[in-house]
Amino acid sequence: MSTIKSPKEKKELSLHRDRRNTYGDNAKSSRKNIPKSKRLSHQSERQAANRPLMAAKGHVTEEVADQVELDSRNGAVAKHRVGFKKSPDQPLGLVLERKAKTSKVLRKSLRSST
Repeated sequence: MSTIKSPKEKKELSLHRDRRNTYGDNAKSSRKNIPKSKRLSHQSERQAANRPLMAAKGHVTEEVADQVELDSRNGAVAKHRVGFKKSPDQPLGLVLERKAKTSKVLRKSLRSST
């Protein structure tokens, strides 16, 4: 059973808990774009890790092998740091406040221009 009793409390919690996508793109496209961005980010990490390994072909000394391994790990870590990070959606309450402010500004500007 819910511990929230009054409709006002329910509405306040709903505005706080519910979230809306405010990134700017079509909200439906996130379903495909987020996995695509993750996939491309991981691919670039793998490529950065493999680049030094591909340069060291044939018989290599232990020193060179250690250096190549270090370069490979550093490249992967550097790419991971700048890789794709999903930004969280905004709480519904904030989205509605921002929307109300912009509509007030628009109404004022329309009134003053006529």
